[in-house]
Amino acid sequence: MPLTFAKTGESNKIKKVGGNPQTRKFLENLGFVVGSIIIVVSEVGGNLIINVKDSRVAIGKDMAAKILI
Repeated sequence: MPLTFAKTGESNKIKKVGGNPQTRKFLENLGFVVGSIIIVVSEVGGNLIINVKDSRVAIGKDMAAKILI
């Protein structure tokens, strides 16, 4: 299931990070790696604020759709 369908405040485990190699590398640098636990903090206008590895990261809906949980 894509990250865009995750409920706010719910813990989820990343199963796959898709996209082209540049996109995957960008997301991995932000902390979105397979096996990481992430929590959706809030959703504003389709953009998500996510708690990953003790930091908060804001990503767009298009990037969030590439992260499978």
